[in-house]
Amino acid sequence: MKKFWNWVKDEKSDTRTLYLDGVIAEESWFDDDVTPKAFKSDLFAGEGDIVIWLNSPGGDCIAASQIYTMLMDYKGKVTIKIDGIAASAASVIAMAGTTVFMAPTALMMVHNPLTVAIGDSEEMQKAIAMLSEVKESIINAYEIKTGLSRTKLSHLMDAETWLNANKAIELGFADDILEDEKKRIQQDDFTYAFSRRAVTNSLLDKVCPKKTPVKKGISADSLEKRLNNIIH
Repeated sequence: MKKFWNWVKDEKSDTRTLYLDGVIAEESWFDDDVTPKAFKSDLFAGEGDIVIWLNSPGGDCIAASQIYTMLMDYKGKVTIKIDGIAASAASVIAMAGTTVFMAPTALMMVHNPLTVAIGDSEEMQKAIAMLSEVKESIINAYEIKTGLSRTKLSHLMDAETWLNANKAIELGFADDILEDEKKRIQQDDFTYAFSRRAVTNSLLDKVCPKKTPVKKGISADSLEKRLNNIIH
């Protein structure tokens, strides 16, 4: 079994991150009971929200279909971040995301499924019929995510359509652009620093309260003596 996935757990936030890199199931899942079970076991070994970093040119459509179904069945929130490419079968996996982010430079590609067939004309017809059904199943996943018509999706697949991040968002294949994490952290630090100064100043005011200036005036006794002097 050749694993194409890797789980990493952040002990501080208790968040699990899945990295899907390279070809999806380079060693086909067809007639393979071990690999799908291993993936499912890893997925459901924990709970809570998960993040998936996806960078794949595609691969086995059967594997992609099973992974898609497992992720859709997962109870926690599934955030998918495409940092490179999500092409062919990998684009199907991306459709399982509760939220799908794409890096500004990332690409997504959708096309018709393909296979290699050997045999007579009858075998070729069976292969054509099989590919037609596979295409319909892929359209099912695209339709749920994008809300586009099946005809529109079929045309996009026929044309082997490449989508940049903005176009993918426009068509509904993705939800947002992946933010610059460093920039976000810097903004958070600035906000925190400002709040910390405000708290510090507040504490200093309590520890060392400002003295209220005392207004200088004339005492009652002094005023009475002065009045007596004027009268006499």
